[in-house]
Amino acid sequence: MAQSPQVLLSALADESAFDLTAVEQFTALAALGLEYYSLRFIDVGKGVKNVMKLSLPEIRRIRQLEDRYGLNVASIASPIGKTKLVDVDDGTHNAFVPFERYLARDVARACELAHAFETKLIRGFSFYPPKGSAPADHLEQAVDRIGRIAEACHRSDLTFGLEVEANLVGRDGHLLAEIHRRVNHPGLVLVFDAANLVVQGFSTAQVWSQWEAMKPGLGWVHVKDYRKTTARPRAGHVEEGKLADFVPADRGAGGHARILADLHGFLPALTRRLKRRGIPGVFVDLEPHLRGGGQFAGTSGPDGMGIALRSLCGVLDGAGIAYHLRDFDDLLAARGLG
Repeated sequence: MAQSPQVLLSALADESAFDLTAVEQFTALAALGLEYYSLRFIDVGKGVKNVMKLSLPEIRRIRQLEDRYGLNVASIASPIGKTKLVDVDDGTHNAFVPFERYLARDVARACELAHAFETKLIRGFSFYPPKGSAPADHLEQAVDRIGRIAEACHRSDLTFGLEVEANLVGRDGHLLAEIHRRVNHPGLVLVFDAANLVVQGFSTAQVWSQWEAMKPGLGWVHVKDYRKTTARPRAGHVEEGKLADFVPADRGAGGHARILADLHGFLPALTRRLKRRGIPGVFVDLEPHLRGGGQFAGTSGPDGMGIALRSLCGVLDGAGIAYHLRDFDDLLAARGLG
């Protein structure tokens, strides 16, 4: 009997904790049975920091705690690409950084962190055009920057994952797929997120169309969902701090059952392609926002993360996709008795 194709389960660890301490994050994820996590915000005793701001002693401490809790980093959940393309006052608080400095400082730092945490993946974004402008008008500039980021990651034996998200140049799946096509670089993959499309007013059918557009460049999947909404024009600016209707993957408008069933069909080929780049497999990364989300982060709490994980596992079961959560054999192996 043929084995079911398998994904690797992961989660944005800070979503599982109220105080964002490393111990709280890792305790919650280990108790849920996860073996991978994506690193974004964390407190190792010096206050909450974004991963990009971690000191060498803090990195060492996190690595020690990873060993203790049996966790590995799936991706560096960096904010790379969440800056302005153009230095204009557009009424937002988004920062502008000259790109040469950004590439030499921020992108290089993200690569250093990926090596420090032994992951091949860096998550990032497609830059903010001036608020109110048409994203297509800024596609060429975004493509140039993202191509150079992909090349920097590739030269460091890493892969840059470009996430679809509101308000950016790559705010929908068709735009993001076009960026991927034009960049045409092995160091660039796409990160699908259904809720980031639903919050823009896209219907379930339109989310599916954008999933299909992103499939040729897919690298991994972020899982969060949102109740159906028609209150927001699809071309308009999304006030991310006001979004409050995130739900588990089995009850939103994202259409995860159909999307993951479709993933089943090309999962073996995608897994092989990623493994050729040193990536262990296809990550399905929980970022549920069940207690709310904003521009740079969200929260679910330990109970919310558990709810989101059980919902996701149910959808994966329905799609015929296998996954692994820690079991007693893993515990015996960790004790040296396996």
